[in-house]
Amino acid sequence: MYHLQLDPLDQMPKYKQIVQSVIEGIERGALKTGVQLPSISEMSEEHYLARDTVEKAYRELRERGFINSVQGKGYYVLSREPDKLKILLVFNKLSSYKKEIYYAFLEALGSRATVHLEIHHYSAELFRQIIAANLGKYSHYVVMPHFTYTTPPDDYLLVLRSIPPAQLVLLDKNVPELHHPCLAVYQDFARDIGGALNSAAPDLVKYPRMRMILPSDENFPPEIEQGFRHFGTYNDKDFAVRENAREEVLEFGTCYVVLRETDLVELVKKVRQTPYLLGREIGIISFNETPLKDLLGITVITTDFQHMGRTAALMLLEGKQEKVRNPFSIIRRGSI
Repeated sequence: MYHLQLDPLDQMPKYKQIVQSVIEGIERGALKTGVQLPSISEMSEEHYLARDTVEKAYRELRERGFINSVQGKGYYVLSREPDKLKILLVFNKLSSYKKEIYYAFLEALGSRATVHLEIHHYSAELFRQIIAANLGKYSHYVVMPHFTYTTPPDDYLLVLRSIPPAQLVLLDKNVPELHHPCLAVYQDFARDIGGALNSAAPDLVKYPRMRMILPSDENFPPEIEQGFRHFGTYNDKDFAVRENAREEVLEFGTCYVVLRETDLVELVKKVRQTPYLLGREIGIISFNETPLKDLLGITVITTDFQHMGRTAALMLLEGKQEKVRNPFSIIRRGSI
C-alpha cells in the first residue's frame, strides 16, 4: 500500500500535492503497475483531509491516465509509458557560462524531458512571481539561487520552501539554510577559490602583493572575496580588493585575480604599457575559462560548467536527491 507524504507548510493545494506525489512515485519507480492506492476513506483519515479533496485528486489522476478505478476494489496504478519530465529552469542571468550549463543540461536530458527557461535577474520578487505562476505545473524546478547582496535571505528561502523537496534542484549554488533534502550541483565559491590559489602557491611566491578586481555592481557571490582573503591571510600576502582595473597603478611583484572581462583587458593593456613582464613581475589570474584566455596564455580558475549541466540532468533522471560539489580547478599558463 502506498503511503503519501504531505507537507502542511506547502502552499500548493492539498489535492495537487496528492496528484504530484503519485506522479513522482510513478516516475521514480516507487509505484509499480498494479499497485493499489489507499482508498478515499483511508487517505482522508490518515492525512485529516476532506473526502472531496481526495476524490478531486484521484479524479484528476484518472483523467490523466495515471490510475484507474475498479468497482468495489479501489484505485490502481495503470500500465503506461512514463511521461516526459516537465522542467522549469530558473537562471539568475544568461551569460556565456550559463549557456554552457543550459546546453549541456538539455543534451543530457535528450528526449526524456521538456525544459522551459525563465530568468529572475537576481530579483527575489521576480523569482517569487515566476514560481507562484508555475507551482504545480512542472515535475521539477531547477533554480540558480543567486540574488543581490541586499536581498534578505527569507525573501527567497520562503519561495524555495514552497517547492516540494523532491521537485527542487539547486544549480551552481547551494543554500544550506534551506535544510531541504533536495538535489544540488553547486560551486563552493570560498573553498574553491582558496583551494585553486593554494594549488598555485609555488607559482605565486614571487608575488608579495595580491589584488582582486571585484566590481560591486555585478552581484558576484561574496564567498569569492572570502576565499581570496583567506588565501592572502594564510599565505602572508599584502592583499586588497579593488572595484575596477581602470584606476589601478601597476606595482612590481603584484598578482591580480580578475573576475570581469573588461578588467582583464584593461590590465593586459596596462602591462603592455610598462616594462614589466607578464608572468614574472606582474601576474594575472582570470575567473572562468574561455578560448580567448587560452589563446592569450592567461591563467584561469574555473569550474566545469558543462559537467555541472550534465550532472544535474543525469541525477535528476535517476531520481537522486544528493548534493554534489562541481569540479573546480586552476589552469596554469604563462600569466603567472
